[in-house]
Amino acid sequence: MTVRAILDTKGHQVQSVEPGAKLSAAIKILSERRIGAVLVMSQGRIEGILSERDIVRVLGERGAAVMDEPVSAVMTRKVVSCREKDTVSEIMETMTNGKFRHLPVVEDGKVTGLISIGDVVKWRVGEYEREQEALREYIKTA
Repeated sequence: MTVRAILDTKGHQVQSVEPGAKLSAAIKILSERRIGAVLVMSQGRIEGILSERDIVRVLGERGAAVMDEPVSAVMTRKVVSCREKDTVSEIMETMTNGKFRHLPVVEDGKVTGLISIGDVVKWRVGEYEREQEALREYIKTA
């Protein structure tokens, strides 16, 4: 299966913030949307990604005063992305090796989605359940 199959099921919506937005505003988006990361974008271009891990790390290092700082001071600047044609196995390996849980999907320089490890797990569980059902049907008809 491919990343596109996951996006076609979950949707292509991506939450983003501007690099100059306050960290507190980004945290509010994460909380309200019940998501673990937002892309940091400027003029349609990815500048970074802000995850719950980034927030916890910076709060531990610098304390609550960081809430008024811009997202650009906290975000992860090196963003690894994938393409819609990448397989679920490939992105699982990328996420595991990179130790991150969110992967932007980029096609022709445009962001077309954001895949989380939760999306991957949900897809794999569904795939496993479909295989099990197919085997049960096969056994019934044998």
